[in-house]
Parts: sequence; C-alpha cells; structure tokens
Amino acid sequence: MLYEYRIYECHPGKRDDWVVYMENVIIPFQVSKGMVVAGSFIDEEDENCYVWMRRFKDEADREALYEAVYQSDGWLNEIAPKITDMLNRETIKVMRLVPTSKSVIQ
Repeated sequence: MLYEYRIYECHPGKRDDWVVYMENVIIPFQVSKGMVVAGSFIDEEDENCYVWMRRFKDEADREALYEAVYQSDGWLNEIAPKITDMLNRETIKVMRLVPTSKSVIQ
C-alpha cells in the first residue's frame, strides 16, 4: 500500500473556492478514473493551506492511475486550466508514505 500526501498553498482568499472545486469537480473526476481519495482537509491555522491524500496499491497502480487522470482530455482541457487561478503550483509538496505494520490505514 502506498499513500500520497499532498499539501497545497491556495492563493489568498481562494481556499473556499478550491475546496468546492476539489469536492465537486476534481475528486469525482479522479474517482471516476479509479483513484482512491483517502482524505481531504483544510488547515485550521493556515487559511491558505489545503491537504489531501490518495491511496494506491503499489507503484504500478499509481503510474496507471496518473496516466488515466492526467493524460485524459477532460483533465487537460477542462480541469487543469482552472487550477492556477486558485493554487500556487510552485509550492505543492508531495510526500509518498508507506504505512507501518501498526498503522490503522493499511
């Protein structure tokens, strides 16, 4: 099992718009392609911070799902162009996490 923990910095005043876009457009689209979204979060202390997690069976699964999502016409032509209005893409942080044997999220 492999998790991807992603930390995004929204442009000032855009986090609420980003959450709506994530919950109504991005997450449903990615789930329709087979992605498993394990969580979606806002930071209580940083009004510009958004965090989410995705789960993959293994690296091959991650690569196949990336291809299905990020090379699709829907992503390239409809979804991706709207992202830069809400996010600072230069500051995106991605951590790849593997649960330990005692982790409840396996």
